[in-house]
Amino acid sequence: MSAESIKILLVDDDDFLLDMYSVKFKEEGFIIDIASSGLSALEKLKHSVYDAVLLDIVMLALDGFEVLTRIKKERLAEKSTIIILSNLGQKEDIERGLALGAQDYIIKAHFTPREVVEKVKHHLSKK
Repeated sequence: MSAESIKILLVDDDDFLLDMYSVKFKEEGFIIDIASSGLSALEKLKHSVYDAVLLDIVMLALDGFEVLTRIKKERLAEKSTIIILSNLGQKEDIERGLALGAQDYIIKAHFTPREVVEKVKHHLSKK
């Protein structure tokens, strides 16, 4: 699977982070779509198929845990690799995210954007 055909949805309510991660993934040839809220992400997931979803947890209105719950309940993104990309790093948060269906949990502060891209590539190479 070449990067040029891989479609990723970035979900975060921080415009700076959306821009930064978008640039890094686009530099590697990925197709990037962004959602600046949990509700926007759910709408996009109803109408498009993504290879991967990078999901923040701390967002207004609908947090990432609620988005994961709704994804599972509404059977959205069934073929997508879902990776939480958050600054919440407590053991309970990580366990909860993985229990709700995320394949990985990346703590933003512990990885550079380039390392995040590499982790996503690694997960997608296993598909």
